[in-house]
Amino acid sequence: QVHLVESGGGLVQAGGSLRVSCAASGVILKPNVMGWYRQSPGKQRDLVAIFTSTDSTAYGDSVKGRFTISRDDASNTVWLEMNSLRPDDAGTYYCYFKEIIRNLEVWGQGTQVTVSS
Repeated sequence: QVHLVESGGGLVQAGGSLRVSCAASGVILKPNVMGWYRQSPGKQRDLVAIFTSTDSTAYGDSVKGRFTISRDDASNTVWLEMNSLRPDDAGTYYCYFKEIIRNLEVWGQGTQVTVSS
């Protein structure tokens, strides 16, 4: 099995920066997909940023140019650097992992990001 541990998040003023991280443990096989989704109250869970199975990156339209995803394969950790945060960036950020070979999908428990205006 794969287990995801998220850290970071919190309260930040609009225009500020924040970083969240997600570490995967267990048997980690490649190719895999790993990254972040975001959900606000009453809304669906949307893609924020992700590493695809070919190690390219994809970003949600609303965060392009402001957020950066990075990873370290040795520690199976991904980071999301969030800059120029806006109130509409607030929500619960969920780490997502999918292993292609075993079709294994795992979600983290979520970490809260609050942006004050």
